[in-house]
Amino acid sequence: MVYGVRDGWRRSGFESHEGMVGVLLADGSEPKPVIFDLGSGATFHESSDWWLYDGTFRRPTAVSMRGRCACGWRGTKTYVIDWEKAREDDDPDVYDTSGPYEEWEAHLDDVAGHAVALPEDLAELLGKVRERLDRLWWEEDKARAYATMLKACDGLEAIVAETGPEAARALADKHDEGGAMPAVAEVLGMTEKAARACLLHYEHLTWR
Repeated sequence: MVYGVRDGWRRSGFESHEGMVGVLLADGSEPKPVIFDLGSGATFHESSDWWLYDGTFRRPTAVSMRGRCACGWRGTKTYVIDWEKAREDDDPDVYDTSGPYEEWEAHLDDVAGHAVALPEDLAELLGKVRERLDRLWWEEDKARAYATMLKACDGLEAIVAETGPEAARALADKHDEGGAMPAVAEVLGMTEKAARACLLHYEHLTWR
C-alpha cells in the first residue's frame, strides 16, 4: 500500500512531472486551491492537499480522489474518500492512496516511453563520474579532494556550455513548426513549463 506523501510523488529523471492526490467534489468538478490567510497583510498561502477538502472551516468537501500530475494529466479512475476513517486516524499520512499513485506511475511509464533515453554507454559514464565525485568526500586530504571536485565541475561546465546552447537551439528549430513546445516537452520527458525553462537556460548559456 502507498500512504500519504506530503511532498508529492517524484521519479528520477522526470522531476517536473510531480504527482499528487487530486480530489473531486460531488458535482465532478475539481476544487480550487484552499487559501490560508497567514495574518501578515497581503500574504496568503495556497494548497491543494487532498486532506484539506474535508468540509471544515467552510472548505468544500471532496467525495473522491484520483491521480494528478503537474503536467495537467488527471487519472481516469476515482476512489471514494472515507472521511470517517480519515478523521479517525487524524493523520493524512496513514490514509491509503495506492490507487491514485499507481495510476500516476502508469502515466510516468507512458511519459518515459515517449521521452528520449540516454544511450547506455553515456548513462554509464555519467554514473561513474557521479560515483567518483562522491568518493572524493571520504578522502583524507580534504583540501585536495575539494579542489579536485571543483576542477572536475569546471571541466563539466565547459563541456555543457559548449554543447548545451547548440543542442537547445537545434531542438527548438527541429520542432519549430506547429505546436513546438508540446513536442519538445515530450521528447525531453518534461512538463511544457519545465521544457521551456530548459531551452531558455541552455540557449543562453555561456562559458566564462
